[in-house]
Amino acid sequence: MQRHRTAVARACAAAVIIVTALALAASSASAHVTIKPDNAPKGSFSIINFSVPNEEADANTVKLEVTFPKGQPIAFVSVKPMTGWDITTETTKLATPITSDDGDATEAVSKVTWTATAGGLLPGQFDLFTISAGPLPTKAKTMTFKAIQTYSNGDVVSWIQTSVKGAPEPAHPAPVLRLTKATSG
Repeated sequence: MQRHRTAVARACAAAVIIVTALALAASSASAHVTIKPDNAPKGSFSIINFSVPNEEADANTVKLEVTFPKGQPIAFVSVKPMTGWDITTETTKLATPITSDDGDATEAVSKVTWTATAGGLLPGQFDLFTISAGPLPTKAKTMTFKAIQTYSNGDVVSWIQTSVKGAPEPAHPAPVLRLTKATSG
């Protein structure tokens, strides 16, 4: 009888550990910095939202830095203003200008930084950090943006790891925009 109780107790403890591990894995997998929606037509001007959750229990997200993919410059980038955040952009001079209907672009945005001025994102909150960008590349299948998230307690999470097909998802994957077939018109 005692052995049966011990076996049942061990089985229950193992079940609790497995359920807890699965819950933690599910919550961390869903809390990445991502792009919403995660796709846009090639060659288009699109709204790109970086969805940023606050994963810390006792600190606010106070800064987000998004670096644009090298080798895939976007001629025109506008940033949506956000109450409570200062926004700065960095540009890079292009070796080859981008030709568009509006003329040649000789520089492209290489990084956008949002810095909180009024507390930032509280624990359990998320927000969308939004840009309008275009024309998007026409030959690529994806664009990988690297994001650095800074918390008020000094913690920094680098969402910069590249996912590899067939391999497990990395712990801190970079946000990826899938480029779909160009739309007509």
